[in-house]
Amino acid sequence: MPHPYVCWDKYKNYESQSYACMLAVELRDITKSYGWLEVLKNISLQIDQKECFALLGPNGAGKTTLIKVISTLIRPDDGNVFINGVDATEEPSKVKHMFGLVSHHSYLYEELTARENLEFYADIYDTGKERIDSLLREVNLINRDDSLVSTFSRGMSQRLSIARALLHDPEILILDEPTTGLDMNSKRWFFRMIKQKNNEGKTIILTTHSIEEAALLCSRAGIIMQGRLISIKNMDEGMEEEYFRITGEEDEN
Repeated sequence: MPHPYVCWDKYKNYESQSYACMLAVELRDITKSYGWLEVLKNISLQIDQKECFALLGPNGAGKTTLIKVISTLIRPDDGNVFINGVDATEEPSKVKHMFGLVSHHSYLYEELTARENLEFYADIYDTGKERIDSLLREVNLINRDDSLVSTFSRGMSQRLSIARALLHDPEILILDEPTTGLDMNSKRWFFRMIKQKNNEGKTIILTTHSIEEAALLCSRAGIIMQGRLISIKNMDEGMEEEYFRITGEEDEN
């Protein structure tokens, strides 16, 4: 049964009892280890429906592992993940249709065409194929629908990955370092597309080590360091200074 939550009030920056709704994602005391290495350490987090939230941190901080836990690709050792109120830790099959994943790995088959890839994933998602043409148009690949993915540039592959992730019209888009290897024009297109989807009401979760990318897309962010979520702030409340202070990094862009 969905669990009632109180959502983050973006305007007052606290949990308002008058702003009750259901969270898109809630993490409760998530831990994950690989052997002796503790990768995630008691992470708790709430993300509103329709919010664009960034997970910031340097390489190796635990961002991708946390995304894999949220998207049910791996199971945490302890703690619970709730997606739209459903306990994904206990019932992962009930939440898989709720999100689409775009990563620096395309999850596309290079020996298939663009259309064949989308038809393959439509079968996996058990959804109709009537959205394929409209999605290919939306990502500007309708004229390359019969081209093998092996002939695509990095930017084209990422555009097709977005179409793949949107096939079943998920409520949540999870983006794990999605702009890795993209040139500036491809990044600009990608940012416009993600902003559009957020404006259409989709929840966006972005992992990145670029504070600039987070500021362009997201209203709120959390910083992960050595497996701990150590700071959560609105982007316009000093998050850039906080990120540089904590990580000692400078933005590469």
